[in-house]
Amino acid sequence: MRIDAITLFPDMFSVVRDAGVTGRAHKQEIWALHTWNPRDFTTDTHRTVDDRPYGGGPGMVMMAEPLIRAVSAIHDDRMRAHLPDAPVVLLSPTGRPFTQTVANRLAESAAGATFVCGRYEGVDQRFIDQYVDEQWSLGDFVLSGGEIAAIAMIDAAVRLMPGTLNHGDSSLQDSFQDSLSGLLDSPHFTRPEMLDGSTVPAVLTSGNHAHIARWRREQSLMLTLENRPELIAQARSKGLLTALDERFLAALAKN
Repeated sequence: MRIDAITLFPDMFSVVRDAGVTGRAHKQEIWALHTWNPRDFTTDTHRTVDDRPYGGGPGMVMMAEPLIRAVSAIHDDRMRAHLPDAPVVLLSPTGRPFTQTVANRLAESAAGATFVCGRYEGVDQRFIDQYVDEQWSLGDFVLSGGEIAAIAMIDAAVRLMPGTLNHGDSSLQDSFQDSLSGLLDSPHFTRPEMLDGSTVPAVLTSGNHAHIARWRREQSLMLTLENRPELIAQARSKGLLTALDERFLAALAKN
């Protein structure tokens, strides 16, 4: 998978390119990252990428032309590498929420994505209308730029790609995954067995894998009901809850 990132701060992406499991996967060529600075696609001495907004108001707006040239350069570079074009994704508060489902789709994509990391007050709408295929948001808050959001999204997708994690099934136990019916993951424990008077739940040391699996499912249901009840409703609407799950949830409601 190839990721292209149009960004005024390409060094920020060293975190996902060089560190952790995503860095290891990059070295193993499971995925590739190419960064493109809009300033390299300007035509004036000052390498200007922003200007005052029409209609007045505070802040500056990213100009369309450097971004258009960057997208064109990425297209040409992919053509030379015999790679397909990728959707152009703008990181924006107005975008649709980035979810585990979107991360899975990106991880399975042969083309990857071209991320446009906006800055300042926003991006010239004409660029968005003509060149952007999708807009994604990390949440209902505003960042100084799209880089942090893009890095988070890349990390979420790359860790799902075969060969990235040491254990192939690790990602299947992640919160929001289909294998957990889209619910939250259960609590985890490791050594020591006793810590400041608190012990590991006995079921986890019992060796009874069926009981452990059921305990983890019940913990997942309980945590999700407490913290993200809308995920329970979503799983129920999709028919992902078993009769045993429903009995457990009913018992929780009575208590």
